[in-house]
Amino acid sequence: MNHSLWPGQLRDGLARMNLSLSEGQQRRLLAFLSLLCKWNRAYNLTAVRDERQMVSRQLLDSLSILPWVRADHLLDVGAGGGLPGIPLAIALPERRFTLLDSNGKKTRFLNQCVLELGLDNVEVIHGRAEACRPEQPFRQISSRAFTALDNLVDWCGRLLADDGEFLAMKGLFPDDEVAALPAGWQVKSSHALTVPGADGERHLLIVARSDQSRNPATGGETWRA
Repeated sequence: MNHSLWPGQLRDGLARMNLSLSEGQQRRLLAFLSLLCKWNRAYNLTAVRDERQMVSRQLLDSLSILPWVRADHLLDVGAGGGLPGIPLAIALPERRFTLLDSNGKKTRFLNQCVLELGLDNVEVIHGRAEACRPEQPFRQISSRAFTALDNLVDWCGRLLADDGEFLAMKGLFPDDEVAALPAGWQVKSSHALTVPGADGERHLLIVARSDQSRNPATGGETWRA
């Protein structure tokens, strides 16, 4: 495998995204990407096979939501190959991250990443969201290519603090998914994401419980603002 392009791609991409990460953090990100590439051959962790696209579509895409990560302890559901959880944990070593996935092969990979990369701020849980029993609810829950929004709030709503929010990463703006959100939930805001080197649209939808003073069935226009 020839990963010689990766350091330059990462450095240039971070600069274009106005993100400042230390050399050590960048080395850790690239070490994670090497692990992902190695394990992907046997475990099918990601559909991205072209190594020239991996920095953009895995690392930079995950880091594109950094400006909206505010919680001291974030849950990443359907963590899969560790995206966006592992890159976020490397970029924010002072925060805690819990990565949840029901696939045993994927959680074995995640545990190996924690071990090899020395990620003391990451906990991996093998299990389904419906069976998760955290000590306290999370202020933020991230998801990337996990499930539709209505399933997300149905399966994981009880894991979210009353004033918490989902950080749902999507490609094209999912109008149908927004329309299908159940009563009591709303898209608080949406943000078009710019990921250097990646084709296609990217969006972050911030989903939260509806304000009790509003009728959630008619309050959906705010997400367009």
